[in-house]
Amino acid sequence: MTTLKFRILSLLLIAYAGSITAQSTQDFFLDSWVPKQISAPAYTDVNLTSLVPTSTIRINFSDTVTKVSKFVFGNNANVYSGTMTNEPELMKNISNLSPNVIRWPGGNLSNVYFWDKAKGDRPANIPAAGIDPWYGKNNESWTMSVDTFYSLVKNTNSHGIICINYSYARYGTSSNPVSNAAHYAANWVRYDKGRTKFWELGNENFGSWQAGYKIDKSLNKDGQPEYISGDLYGQHCLVFIDSMKKAAQEIGSDIKIGVVAMESLVTYDNIQKNWNSGLFPRVANKADFYIVHSYYTPYNENSTVETILNSYSKTDEYDNYVTDELKKVGKTSAPVALTEWNIFAVGSKQSASYISGVHAGLVLGKIIQNKYGLACRWDFSNGWDNGNDHGLFSSGDVTGDPKRNPRPAFYYMYYFQKYFGDVMVKTTATGNSNIVAYGSRFSSGQAGIALINTSRTTQVANLILDNFGTGDRFYTYTLTGGTDNGDFSRKVYVNGETTTFDGGGPANYETIIAKSSVIGSEIKIELPKLAVVYVLIDNGSKIINSTASLSKDDILEIFPNPANEQITLKNLPEEIEHIKITDMQGKSILTMQVPKFQGQDFTFAPDLNPGCYLIQAFGKTKQHKTKLVIN
Repeated sequence: MTTLKFRILSLLLIAYAGSITAQSTQDFFLDSWVPKQISAPAYTDVNLTSLVPTSTIRINFSDTVTKVSKFVFGNNANVYSGTMTNEPELMKNISNLSPNVIRWPGGNLSNVYFWDKAKGDRPANIPAAGIDPWYGKNNESWTMSVDTFYSLVKNTNSHGIICINYSYARYGTSSNPVSNAAHYAANWVRYDKGRTKFWELGNENFGSWQAGYKIDKSLNKDGQPEYISGDLYGQHCLVFIDSMKKAAQEIGSDIKIGVVAMESLVTYDNIQKNWNSGLFPRVANKADFYIVHSYYTPYNENSTVETILNSYSKTDEYDNYVTDELKKVGKTSAPVALTEWNIFAVGSKQSASYISGVHAGLVLGKIIQNKYGLACRWDFSNGWDNGNDHGLFSSGDVTGDPKRNPRPAFYYMYYFQKYFGDVMVKTTATGNSNIVAYGSRFSSGQAGIALINTSRTTQVANLILDNFGTGDRFYTYTLTGGTDNGDFSRKVYVNGETTTFDGGGPANYETIIAKSSVIGSEIKIELPKLAVVYVLIDNGSKIINSTASLSKDDILEIFPNPANEQITLKNLPEEIEHIKITDMQGKSILTMQVPKFQGQDFTFAPDLNPGCYLIQAFGKTKQHKTKLVIN
């Protein structure tokens, strides 16, 4: 058969831009994205597990899911958590956690929060009964003032997201309560002086538990209905947005304002059922982002481990519901922020257990995968409540758990953020539905992977790395629970180390030594029951698993290799349509179309810098690949 040779000229070479474009659904939340660098941790050698894999994790480092918004690791502060900024150990732990964004001033109390009022300075134009104000200028030690919140944000190198008092527009007794409440919110923007970019218009305003859900019509002076609706809230949002944006413009600030949406369809409550359909037509072209909340598990239920861990998949539903509702009003996409999330499970100390931490790892990965722009877990410090405590740090109100002692979930979130890269890549787990995997790459080249075993038996994951060249080692941090408190141990073990207290994890979490194995022909990871394993893989020139898993017919033959300029792909199947070249970190260098030809050899000059590359040839039914070295 005649050999045809082709030089790749201008019409045959398609330059590929290696940079990743921002996802439209995250929009401005990615403005603060920066490349993430990491170094190999200190380690102790361990042998690769000899157990047979029960699951295959395939990670394609050239198939980008999304850049990782740094705002998805956020948390909530609240006014009743105490001053906090005068506690050095707590400040260190929050800074290490690196939430990047902290929500304020709370949940329900946001709608009765008067940011500029001293204690006891009750606003004159609110009902004499039924509204219990919180005061932003209260400087007592048990609470956190508005100015202390600004210090918290600054001291932890974070951004703020402020939830203003929307419901003042409903229960206010002035002649024009909507305009008055919007002006009040705008004055906070002025006082803020550009320190805060993200703002929310109230908290869960669709709920019967909120101030302003139902008002006394006899006290209202602008003819508002007794009960709120999505349409009414939407009308009011336009006034708030206009007033607050004008205030921001006056001080030279660019702020982004979010409106409260329902995260899923509710059929038993007409206000919630029709909330989005009433709200979205009003605000679709004015709101900057949409806010949802979730506590994932059934309300007030003594939920099992399985119920808790399976609930993370609802994260898909929330984003899809908002997006689908927006499409009905002609808005194809918009940023979504999950500004409160946790679990409702009660009765077995679930919230204070390591299972809550496993759940946190599952949810964080899903939040990134679904391209949420921002997410804030509830919350830093709450209250023991017989173990139903949502706080990430102990409030010090239970024996054996000192004040501000980190709860297990802290450790899961700390290691996730540290060992997950700045770009999520496509990851597929097969062979065992109980294994959940999230893959990423760092701009410094390494791979970061979160592996989560939701089953009650040990599993083994075999990693297949497509379009990634490994270095000499991989490193792991394995987080497991203890044997106290039945299914819901209050302790977390990190590579076997834990706390001497009744709950929490190791105090030396910053310096715990990683487990590390030399990379040979495969990477296998042992996953204990109900465990999360964070994996860091060195980058380099080794190609493992992905090519090893191919048959001989699927591996490209290349000559010469190493090469200088011109190379020939030998015996190239006729079905091949295009060729892609990436570096060993998976970054695309170029893509070229292959013209139809009769021969089986394909010669071209790729014009590459010296180094190691991966060449892939794609057909309709098969993929062929090999490593290329350029001298």
